[in-house]
Amino acid sequence: MILPLTSAYAAGSTSSTPSYSNILNGQVNLNASVSTLNANTANVSGDASGQSVAGGNVVQIVTMNDTSVNNSQIDSNTVVLSKANVNVGNVGGNVGYSSQAVCNSADVSTDPTTTVVNSYQECSAIDPSSTLNANVSGVGGNVALTGSAVGNTFSEDTNAINAPVNTAQVNTSFVQSTVNANVSNVAGSVAATSAAIGNNAQIIHY
Repeated sequence: MILPLTSAYAAGSTSSTPSYSNILNGQVNLNASVSTLNANTANVSGDASGQSVAGGNVVQIVTMNDTSVNNSQIDSNTVVLSKANVNVGNVGGNVGYSSQAVCNSADVSTDPTTTVVNSYQECSAIDPSSTLNANVSGVGGNVALTGSAVGNTFSEDTNAINAPVNTAQVNTSFVQSTVNANVSNVAGSVAATSAAIGNNAQIIHY
């Protein structure tokens, strides 16, 4: 749901000794994160798209080794605000715009024998808030408008045989997502989505 802004990578070893990654990530955000997109687009033969993203703490961890991850993310007393104002007319292709705000986001992907993940996320921001205001008309393709606000989101996927996961998420903030859309004269399909989520976790073992 959320674009990765920070990454941690550990490459696999080419020696006969199994490689091991010990990853410690501690992030604390105590200041405002504000993103604004103002777009006026007209007379485009192809596609038109744009995205506004505001994030407090974001990490992406990718390894091919046996891995231990200790992740801590705290966003406190801050404003996390994303706003997109969009006016679009006469576009020959597809139109897609989104606004996303997130306090804490962590994504862990590993392909080893053993992975151990401990993750703690705390969102006590004033308001992770997302707003998308869109006026769209005269589109030859499809229209997709998406707004999302999330307190904490965590995802982990691995094919490790041993893969214990301990995750804790605490959200005490006001989470708000708003999409205001006026859409007309569209040849294709129209999809508008607004989502406000306090805590979200996805764990896939295969």
